[in-house]
Amino acid sequence: MKRLFWLGVGVVAGVALSRKASETARQATPAGLASNLGDAVRELAGAVGSFGAEVRAGMSEREQELHDMVEERTGFTAPPSGAGRHAARRPVRRARRAEG
Repeated sequence: MKRLFWLGVGVVAGVALSRKASETARQATPAGLASNLGDAVRELAGAVGSFGAEVRAGMSEREQELHDMVEERTGFTAPPSGAGRHAARRPVRRARRAEG
């Protein structure tokens, strides 16, 4: 009975090690490396996107705090962010390159 137990343990360990070795070998192939790199790039892009969203949320929150502070101290109500800022600008004319 003891020998049968150790035989079973050896078979299970052999199968587990064989699967692990084949997975490691697959990851070492160009397709496996490309897959790992693609996953890493996707994860990085997601992290950068969420960081940007947090920064924008913090900026708008701080901007609102500053507007409230200015209004409280001066009584002046500032226009909302972005209102009229670009509307008053005239388009910039660019010089053409001389052809020839």
